[in-house]
Amino acid sequence: MAGSALRRWGVVLTALALCAGPLLPSASASSPGRAPQTVVIDGDRLVRAKKRLDRGDPALRTAARHLVAQADRWLGQGPWTVVDKPRPAPSGDPHDYLSQAPYWWPTRPGTPENPWGCPYVQRDGERNPEVDTGTDRPDIGKVVGASTTLGLAWYYTGERRYAEHAALILRTWFVTPATRMNPHLNHGQFIPCRHEGRAIGIIDFSQMYTSVLDTLAILDTGAPGWRAADRRGMRAWNTAFLDWLLTSGFGKEEAAAGNNHGTFHDMQVAALAAATGERALARRIVREAGAKRIDPQIAADGRQPLELSRTRSWHYSVFSLVAFARLAEIGERVGVDLWGYRGAEGESLFGAVRYVLPAATGEGVWGHPELEFRRYAAGDVIRAAADAGDARARAALPHLEPPPTGDLWLLRPAAEQLSSIAG
Repeated sequence: MAGSALRRWGVVLTALALCAGPLLPSASASSPGRAPQTVVIDGDRLVRAKKRLDRGDPALRTAARHLVAQADRWLGQGPWTVVDKPRPAPSGDPHDYLSQAPYWWPTRPGTPENPWGCPYVQRDGERNPEVDTGTDRPDIGKVVGASTTLGLAWYYTGERRYAEHAALILRTWFVTPATRMNPHLNHGQFIPCRHEGRAIGIIDFSQMYTSVLDTLAILDTGAPGWRAADRRGMRAWNTAFLDWLLTSGFGKEEAAAGNNHGTFHDMQVAALAAATGERALARRIVREAGAKRIDPQIAADGRQPLELSRTRSWHYSVFSLVAFARLAEIGERVGVDLWGYRGAEGESLFGAVRYVLPAATGEGVWGHPELEFRRYAAGDVIRAAADAGDARARAALPHLEPPPTGDLWLLRPAAEQLSSIAG
């Protein structure tokens, strides 16, 4: 970093310390350098944000304080491994990922003859707390949340401890032979006494793994502790996982899903394809999403009927839009304009975002079933639409409710799921 930039950091940090105590590590960040080869986030925007932060931009400083606070909480946690669950997946292989269907509940008390309390029945939107014990689902959420936060914290502060811990977390879960996860989801969202795994379980990864792909690109810009062997191991894992998504029965079944599951599947496949050099496949997936996803899932007035039918209609309407917005960002990386797509009856991503605007800004009421309305959940998809050129979304920005842990959009400008039913 240039001497003048260091002096600016010193002035800003001193002022912050006087006002509110120490909030950021000492300025040790390297110069922005080459743009990360990210597949969802625009790597050039990361470089520009880093430069603005180094110059003391107040909005970036606020976002960086939130980011560092989150990263510091992750430093004392992990790493996690798929092999340490109390019992393996039905395959018997401890390296196989296992999760349990969240909305399925036992109908009877457990007994020695029927320990699960089978049969299980579905209660949509009501999360069974037992799914967070004895499976890998809670831990993969921590792996993704920790590694992505720590990777960004290293990128913007230059503090090596963040990169080293992110590298350890990713290496342990995906690369190290003794602890790595097998690159498939044959046992995702199993239902006791009913299914040993389901295609629907792919969403455990598809809803968040693209953030890991961007983190890998960030670490590849020279993060301490991130080794060439780690890079090779992750590329091999991603290649094998992409092949499973494209060729397995579960992968094909999820690709055929007509709601948010299908969109998230496409988003995940397109991102993996872009990250592993299959750019033609990524372009095809995004290009086909207009007729394949937008037309059947988004009505002319912006409603998403399949998501509105859920007991958590606000959550799922926004959740679906996260997949669409991130798929559109992937499109920008490979030269396809999904934001600009309009169906024969006017179906569009902009229209779907506009449909949630009144409730997101507090100017209207969400008139559909929702067990726990969280207004801030829509913030990122509205910011994404505003960045893509929608004037109504841009006008709504001052009226958005920030997420409880702070708004990180300026540091990672791509839509994230800001609220979770698991939370």
